[in-house]
Amino acid sequence: MLKVSAYQNAALPKATPPAAAATRRPGAPKTTGPKGDFKSTLDQALDRHPGVSFSAHARARLYSRGVQLDQTKLEALSQAIDKAEAKGARESLVLSDDAAYVVSVKNRLVITAFDRDNLRDGVFTSIDSAVIL
Repeated sequence: MLKVSAYQNAALPKATPPAAAATRRPGAPKTTGPKGDFKSTLDQALDRHPGVSFSAHARARLYSRGVQLDQTKLEALSQAIDKAEAKGARESLVLSDDAAYVVSVKNRLVITAFDRDNLRDGVFTSIDSAVIL
């Protein structure tokens, strides 16, 4: 029979999860509080554009990868979806200078997003078209 010493049987303190800053990707924007919170600013900008919507997964990818979207980029993305729709595309890869987006054309929904660094080894599946901005 195996004996367990009192030391081995004692309750160990629970490990605390790493701080959010420690898990942040290098180069990703820092959050600075309610007025400068990048995530809420990004969400507000994405919600304001009527021509394109973003899945929760895409929003998380944009935030974690530090992809910056302004009104001009959102307009260009919307126009790219229009072009894909005119050609009968269903799922499209939209490539811009600094990012790539996999889009459901019918729903005008960005499914996921990649920054330039994550494009190098990327394999894109389940798409039937590509639009280059």
